[in-house]
Amino acid sequence: MKQPQYNTALYMRLSRDDETFGDSVSIETQRTVLTQFVREHPEFHVVSEFVDDGWSGTNFERPQFKRMMEEIEAGNINCVITKDLSRFGREHIMMGYYLEFVFPKLKVRYIAVNDNEDTDRGLSDFVPFKNLINEFMAKDTSRKSKAAFRAKFLNGERVNSMAPFGYVKHPDIKNKLMVDEETAWIVRKIFDLAFHGMGANRISKVLMDEKIPCPGWFQYTRNGGCAHFFEGQPDEKRYVWSKTHVKNILKDETYIGNTVHHRQGTISYKNKRVVRNPQEKWLRIEGTHEAIIETDVFEAVQKQITSRRRECKDHSSQIFSGLLKCADCGWSMRYGVQSSARNPYAYYKCGKYSDFQTMGCTSHYIRYDALYAYVLARIQHWSVKAIQDEKALLNQLLSTGDRERNAAQKKQTAELKKAAKRKTEIDGLFAKLYEDWAAGRITEYNFNMLTAKYQTEQSELAEKIDTLTAELDTVKQTESDARKWVDLIRQYANPTELTAPLLNALIEKIVIHQSVKGEDGEQEQEIEIFYRFIGKID
Repeated sequence: MKQPQYNTALYMRLSRDDETFGDSVSIETQRTVLTQFVREHPEFHVVSEFVDDGWSGTNFERPQFKRMMEEIEAGNINCVITKDLSRFGREHIMMGYYLEFVFPKLKVRYIAVNDNEDTDRGLSDFVPFKNLINEFMAKDTSRKSKAAFRAKFLNGERVNSMAPFGYVKHPDIKNKLMVDEETAWIVRKIFDLAFHGMGANRISKVLMDEKIPCPGWFQYTRNGGCAHFFEGQPDEKRYVWSKTHVKNILKDETYIGNTVHHRQGTISYKNKRVVRNPQEKWLRIEGTHEAIIETDVFEAVQKQITSRRRECKDHSSQIFSGLLKCADCGWSMRYGVQSSARNPYAYYKCGKYSDFQTMGCTSHYIRYDALYAYVLARIQHWSVKAIQDEKALLNQLLSTGDRERNAAQKKQTAELKKAAKRKTEIDGLFAKLYEDWAAGRITEYNFNMLTAKYQTEQSELAEKIDTLTAELDTVKQTESDARKWVDLIRQYANPTELTAPLLNALIEKIVIHQSVKGEDGEQEQEIEIFYRFIGKID
């Protein structure tokens, strides 16, 4: 009797996790097994090979697998052979779907050589169990792989394939970064421009105007990366910086020596779709490599990014964006224009009052031109003092810092002493409580109840002490902070106008109080300016 001829597809698959099993599951090993099998069985005419290298068996959206299914549905293939069931897939529900519904419907024969399974003879009762075991192995391998990576992360290792811009991989220490001085100066320049008030868009224009090569160009010249963007293109391409390039650099903690993992992840070991993780799931390891940017500079830049301070096309109306706060409710001040007046003018008023009128706040109304004149005058005042007698200004800033620090420290120190005293009392109560229980003066029930109560209070006190200690540390105003601000004000010597970069570089916030009527009947309004690094100064 003449045997039927099968138009056969040899399917091979290898995931990155499978590589831990060595050569036994390599593509070449699979090909050898399948070739030997069809050589011994002449009824199988090999039409094509389909290879998915680097694809998980839990995902059936593999490119070559899909192409094979298209050939099957077109009637060009009626037999599929794999080395074993796990090469076809590691998801038991989808395995059952293909083997029990799709292939019988399309009249396709399936053979798993090493598992000795053949749909033409009927699959054994163990196939569902084998598929479950294969899926469990995929899940277990994924768990072990994650655990191994986490151990590397906690050890301060960086396992990325490429070093971030400004760094190179250490030539002697695996998974370690070292500063690349050829490009690190560009990173420092970007942060310096942002520190002095420039937004990402303006920074990118400065870099292009000064013909500073972009990160992609360095990849291209060093290892051939981004060739599709630079090869055969004019020289101007190397200087193209996008706003996204700059933003990504400014937000990257790599530049202060930290490594942040788990920003992104997959939905599960089955669903490999990448999703962004919430910040509470991030794993931050500090001090994994040498920093390029100082931490206080990085944090100052992050504050500017968060508050979205930017200079808009209408320079006269939006240079205070993100800076103005209501003194009573803390809401941002809202910009408006009184266009119905004979001479239209701009103004600011409390955002909460604008939304809710009389609910909890007042207007805190202030004209733009009055605010502009006052802030410019104060900056000019400090600029002159910095130029005329820098040392005297430095001493004034430090003494002002001492007054403000002493006021805050007095309150926090009192709270800290009170918390520490109570914690000592709790420690003593624990000792006495144990003695009473040991002597039988209180029951075990009361002992356990009081122990839980004191432990809770003890934990709360310890947390409060840590918080107050940290707050006392942050209140400290050092000469270094004052020096930074003096250096900044000197860079803007004798300003004749206000700009967004100038304001963002020098000022942390401007607090607007509600105007009141003075004794002479005229309106008076207090404006508090809090400068970066030094706070409010008189």
